[in-house]
Amino acid sequence: MLFFLVIISAFPPLTTDLYLPALPQMVDIFDTSQTMVNLTLSVYFVTYAIGLLFWGPLSEKYGRKPILLTGIGLYVLASAMCAMAGSIEALIGARLFQAFGGSAVTIVATAIVKDLYDGREREKIMGTIMSLVIIAPMVAPVIGALLLKFASWQMMFVALAIFGVVAGFIAMSYQETIETRYTGSVARSWTRLGVVLKNPNFVALLCVFSITPIALMGFLAAGSYIYIDEFGLTEQQFSYAFAFNAMFASLGPRIYMKISRAVPIPSIITGCYVLLAVCGATTLTIGHLSPWVFAFIAAPATLVIITTRIPGTNLMLEQQSTDTGSAVALIQFFSMMCGSAGMILVSLRPEALIDNLGFIQLATGMIGLGGWLMLRNKSFVVSNLPEQEAPAESPVS
Repeated sequence: MLFFLVIISAFPPLTTDLYLPALPQMVDIFDTSQTMVNLTLSVYFVTYAIGLLFWGPLSEKYGRKPILLTGIGLYVLASAMCAMAGSIEALIGARLFQAFGGSAVTIVATAIVKDLYDGREREKIMGTIMSLVIIAPMVAPVIGALLLKFASWQMMFVALAIFGVVAGFIAMSYQETIETRYTGSVARSWTRLGVVLKNPNFVALLCVFSITPIALMGFLAAGSYIYIDEFGLTEQQFSYAFAFNAMFASLGPRIYMKISRAVPIPSIITGCYVLLAVCGATTLTIGHLSPWVFAFIAAPATLVIITTRIPGTNLMLEQQSTDTGSAVALIQFFSMMCGSAGMILVSLRPEALIDNLGFIQLATGMIGLGGWLMLRNKSFVVSNLPEQEAPAESPVS
């Protein structure tokens, strides 16, 4: 089950990161602008977010497996369409369908974790999955850069289609995990999104933990241009810098699971927001000096963003005993929408990408910190924190 969850959870990072080294090249190939090429990313995330709202409630009505297989099928078809695109407009359109299929896969992956695990065990599973899934963004740009040496950018989407086919065969053996399905009509199943949004505790946490993807996706959109165009790295060197960043991200879940045994979870979250703001201020002041200085600032920023996802997601899921699919859809939707906003904001001044990213990191850290300090002592937060592993007490004589 863990291997299966890792495979289907790897769809988002692979789909976005594999072709990142080709973004600057695509500007020349399609004779278009950086903004148009970036639309292949931002359109993907917006459509992906909307797709989450579509598939989430349906997974409660029809089950996880039918939605999963449907999503994988659409994803494979759309990946082939991307490979055959002859213009930037056609590629953007194909990415739209690719995102719609991929969103179904993400919904099922997170919902299965909620179906099978609770509390501290759920955190451990999410942490393990995140640590393993982050191997994908470490490897994807390297593979993408290698493909660019021996083939065209189209081969990247062919590779994604092949990955989808493999995932589809693995998904065939998945046994349904949802115990109670929604019995209302299809139209009424989507109204469950509104029911979840009426939960003020869920919404408050959603607002706080949906902020960090703004900084993460801002880096994702600007990273290749900063490293390749501004610092003059090759596509292959960029892939190594990006892999270095992803390596730090993979440490986030592991570090969290270890220190949360001794350090209170609310304090960990507070520290993550503080460090993100510090990284933003540092990016603004010395991020321009060299690609290595920039990399050593971006890496811890990514680490703390990933770290907050484990306790944040778990706290939000704990607010809902039912409507898991709808809750997961809303969590992922707002995360993707904020991430898309980050991609747009970082591109507003193409001549000052590093400054743009620094401002985004600083603002995200400060706003997130303020929101979290308002909630961290609330009863619906404190009562739903996983129990820490207390040291054994000595026997009383």
